[in-house]
Amino acid sequence: MTFTPTRILIFGGTGTIGSYITTSLLRAQPRFPQITLFTSPGTAEKKASQIAKWKSDGLSVIVGDLTSSADVKSAYQSSQADTVISAVGRGGLQHQIELLRLAEESNTVQWFLPSEYGTDIEHNDKSPDEKPHQLKLKVRKYIRDELRRVKVTYVVTGPYFDMWVDTAPGLESAGGFKPEEKKAWIIEDGEGKIGFCTMWDVGKFVVGTLRHAEESFGKALKVQSFIVSPNEVLAEYEKQTGAKWEVTKTPLDDLKSLEIDLWAKGNPRATSATLRRIWAEGGTLYEKNDNDVLNVEGLDSLADAVKHALAGGYKADTF
Repeated sequence: MTFTPTRILIFGGTGTIGSYITTSLLRAQPRFPQITLFTSPGTAEKKASQIAKWKSDGLSVIVGDLTSSADVKSAYQSSQADTVISAVGRGGLQHQIELLRLAEESNTVQWFLPSEYGTDIEHNDKSPDEKPHQLKLKVRKYIRDELRRVKVTYVVTGPYFDMWVDTAPGLESAGGFKPEEKKAWIIEDGEGKIGFCTMWDVGKFVVGTLRHAEESFGKALKVQSFIVSPNEVLAEYEKQTGAKWEVTKTPLDDLKSLEIDLWAKGNPRATSATLRRIWAEGGTLYEKNDNDVLNVEGLDSLADAVKHALAGGYKADTF
């Protein structure tokens, strides 16, 4: 099948990672003929300034309710979308099953990219039992069992470096960096490699996926900006700040105990603890990633990522 995406519809395009994807799509050269954002009335009002900027860059907007089958079906019809990109957050993952069902029923949608940006949910034999993976696994099962016409591609990026470096108040022992205090918390000896994507590179990889449709159909593409150890990240922070940092090392068993305790208490931050444990255990590493399938140029280096983190993050100077 020869296919080139021309009419793209985005769900969740104003969110944490969706904003980077939407902006990257609008900046892509050559331009995509049509890019449409589906967003809620509340978001349309709350993020009116950002949406107005995007509209000046060529974005079309449909306002509706993600949980309304009628609204979604109408969006598919009015946009005549041939490609759907979902960037819904963790709280909206379950709604993708209906988005997929309606896409399969539509006359136009040919390709669907579910919200898989982040940790690989089928990395190893422990993956099916990891609590944060359950909704994404449910979506994948639906796709395998029910989709016959629509093609699907998962863009699996591993942890966002921009978020991994941040510490959570009260959970510093789970890992992270505090530039203002020159302090770092590292799991184990800090030598275990982790494959990262910066949030801007997630957007670049999505654009790259759309440029390589036939090579991407039916695949879970594992893509990464760079692969480094926490100690290498620490060294880059010390280099760029010109200071020696105070380092606290957390044994992996202590992180596991924290994770179990948080889940037992129903603390929503348990998800973060589990993901950080997965990453520390090698859950982002492969014999070979899929970067060469997409041939994306201009990816961030570790030095780029730390520089932007020290400057307050990518959004501060790019959106």
